[in-house]
Amino acid sequence: MSKPEVWLRGPVDGIPPLLQPVAHSLLQSREELEARLAPLTPAQLRAEPSGAASIAFHARHAAGSVDRLFTYARGEALSDAQRTVLASETTADPTLDAAMLLAGFDARVERALAQLRTTDERSLTEARRVGRAGLPSTTVGLLFHAAEHAQRHLGQIATLAKIV
Repeated sequence: MSKPEVWLRGPVDGIPPLLQPVAHSLLQSREELEARLAPLTPAQLRAEPSGAASIAFHARHAAGSVDRLFTYARGEALSDAQRTVLASETTADPTLDAAMLLAGFDARVERALAQLRTTDERSLTEARRVGRAGLPSTTVGLLFHAAEHAQRHLGQIATLAKIV
């Protein structure tokens, strides 16, 4: 019998109660990404059926967006390195394989979980600014959006994996 989804396995150690859904979602994304990417070849990862964005793009963007949104949740601006990663996400990289994409996403999830463990629940409603335009959000808004945004891209990956 397969394991239940992450949110049905109990609390994630060290994560504040109000942030458990964010942790569960990120961990679920990681498991789903591993399952979807494992059987795919590098050519399948880069395929763009009918002009759709590739699986590699979705995996890279999911990882990068978690990193960027968690940066904003800390009240920080993006670094030059983060802007460079953002700009490169749409560029096909023939050297990427499933293991590299998984490692990149896994590293971002581990950093996100570490940040969640140190996030004071009293800070969740604090105002945060997003992007160069300084659009309004909150700490919890950014953390939740990071998790659900990753899930959106995992949905795209699941569909594309069936097509390629």
